[in-house]
Amino acid sequence: MAEPHSTVVLHDVATGREDVAFQTDQLIEAPNWSPCGTFLIVNGDGQLFRLNLDGSRELQRIDTGDLRRLNNDHGISPDGTMLVVSESPGRGTSVIYRLPVEGGTPERVTDLAPSYFHGWSPDGMTLTYTARRDGVFQIATCPLAGGAETVLTEGPGHRDGPDYTPDGAWIWFNSDHHGGLPELWRMRTDGSALERMTDDGRVNWFPHPSPDGKLVLFLAYPPHVEGHPRGEDVELKLMPAGGGAPWTVAAFHGGQGSINVPCWAPDATRFAYVRYAKA
Repeated sequence: MAEPHSTVVLHDVATGREDVAFQTDQLIEAPNWSPCGTFLIVNGDGQLFRLNLDGSRELQRIDTGDLRRLNNDHGISPDGTMLVVSESPGRGTSVIYRLPVEGGTPERVTDLAPSYFHGWSPDGMTLTYTARRDGVFQIATCPLAGGAETVLTEGPGHRDGPDYTPDGAWIWFNSDHHGGLPELWRMRTDGSALERMTDDGRVNWFPHPSPDGKLVLFLAYPPHVEGHPRGEDVELKLMPAGGGAPWTVAAFHGGQGSINVPCWAPDATRFAYVRYAKA
C-alpha cells in the first residue's frame, strides 16, 4: 500500500517516540499546537482545519470568512482565544488577518504585502513576520491590533521564520544575509544584539524556541538546497537555547510545510511536524 501523502507526527523529545496523529492523501501543512494541548491547527487547499488530539482525529474546517487562499503561515494566540492567518490571493500578495480561534469574520492586521506570519509575542500583543520590502525579505513586527510596522533587519539577503523566545526577550530567525548558507540567528525584539547561533554547513530554516525556554527546534536541509522546498530529505534538529551544537532528532522526506510555524506542545515535551511521501 502506498504511503499517504501527508503524515502528521507527534515527536516525544525525551524518548524519541513518534506517534502518528493523522494521515491523508491531501496536502496538509504547518501544525500549530494549541496552548490547551488538546488540538492542532493545520492548513490545506487554501483552508484552515482543527485536528483534535483527545478524540476523533478528523479534520474539522474552521470558518475563515471570505479567506479561501490561506498559506501555511498561521498561529494561535498565547491565551488560546485567537488565530492569525496569512492569505495569498496571488503570488507575493500575502496579508495577515486575525479572527477568533473557533472561526469567524477575519480582520486585517498588516497594511503592507507581502507579509507572512511566523511568531506571536508571549504577551499576545505583537506579531513578528517575514515581510518583503523594497524587494528584500526582512523581519518585521506590528501590533496585533494593526498599525505601523517596525522592520527590525536591514541589508541584502533573505530572512525568514521569526519566532519569539518564551520570555519575550529574543526573536530567532534564519538568514543568509552574509552571503552564505541560511543559518539561525537571534536578536533582541528591537533588532539589537544580533547574534549568529549556527554555523554547521547545513541550510537551516524555521527556528522554534521551546515553551520552557531550554531548546530550539529547526529544519535542516542538505547544503545544496536553495530556499525551503518540499520534497527533500531533511532533518529536524534541536539545540540549546543559549547556543551550542545541534543534534538530529528526526530524518524524513519533507521540507516546506513540515514546521513552518510554532509547533511545540505547551509543556515542551513534544512537537508536531508533517512528513510527506516521496513522489
